[in-house]
Amino acid sequence: MDSLKGTGFNPMPNLVDIAIPDSKDVLLRGLNYFTRNAEWLPEYEEIAAWLSGNNGRGLLCHGNCGRGKSLICWKIIPLLLNHYCRKIVACYDAQQMNADIDAVKAKHIIYIDDIGTENLSVKFGEKRLAFCEIVDEAEKRGKLLMLTTNLSLDEISQKYGERTMDRLVAITTRVKFKGESLRK
Repeated sequence: MDSLKGTGFNPMPNLVDIAIPDSKDVLLRGLNYFTRNAEWLPEYEEIAAWLSGNNGRGLLCHGNCGRGKSLICWKIIPLLLNHYCRKIVACYDAQQMNADIDAVKAKHIIYIDDIGTENLSVKFGEKRLAFCEIVDEAEKRGKLLMLTTNLSLDEISQKYGERTMDRLVAITTRVKFKGESLRK
């Protein structure tokens, strides 16, 4: 394996490891900062476990709207990764991802909000499936993906195909958000 590294081919990509001490307490403090009197939900336990040791895997938060997926992944986790791990998260929504696929692919730690709301990317007649390309790139290069969506895992598979879903299963920890919206 080491002899291959000199050729530019890296058979074992450098994964992004995260280990934040007291992650449950830190996550709760982040929730309280943004929402005041946050209610601790069962799915937050899984997010805290991921923050305490992700084993090089990304995070796919899926399920019902209004449960805190975007707040946690767009506002809180990037702050925590910067503070505790000295890592910068490049944050995009699905439309931004589509508008500049190559810029997104160039980042190593990527958050994409609201997967499934984007259309096919068409520039100068060239059609591209931005999300599929980014997931493929993440698997090949060891990039850390954090994703949120209101789609179910089956809907993700239907929209993007079995191949992309299989890659997501391999490179992310999936957390299902269920229950009524907390927005008031």
